[in-house]
Amino acid sequence: MIRRERKPAIEPQPLQFSAQEQAVVYEARQILLRHLNQNPVLSSWQAVLDYCALTIRGEVERFHVLYLDRKNRLISDECLAIGTVDHVPVYPREVLRRSLALNAAALIIVHNHPTGDPEPSAADLAMTKEIQKACKALGVTLHDHIIVGAGRETSLRARGDL
Repeated sequence: MIRRERKPAIEPQPLQFSAQEQAVVYEARQILLRHLNQNPVLSSWQAVLDYCALTIRGEVERFHVLYLDRKNRLISDECLAIGTVDHVPVYPREVLRRSLALNAAALIIVHNHPTGDPEPSAADLAMTKEIQKACKALGVTLHDHIIVGAGRETSLRARGDL
């Protein structure tokens, strides 16, 4: 039997923003960041998803960590790694090292899938388990791992993978 790969009828094109649109996106990010800095992050899960969708979408994979205090307020949003179109290196040691340096009580890990499909890969699930294990050992709560796609986000906690 010969297997043939199916190709989409129309290849997805990366979204290109004009200079004016880039300025609007930048301003929207700043507004959301100010909102998150002034309000408890987890009291508005939709605000977290909106912020992640605007901040972490892109043409290459990026890995961010939202470090939270004991009241789940954002201490810092840090991009710990920038990868390629289909991979970003993640080191649990670096995630937790920074968590301890910031005195964070909890964190949310977030990365994007430039292909637009936010479903987790086996590598995504394995990396999440490694970070979850390290968090538990150090008394840091891992609230979620969010994967940003094109127009939707996937929560590993909501899927039952966390």
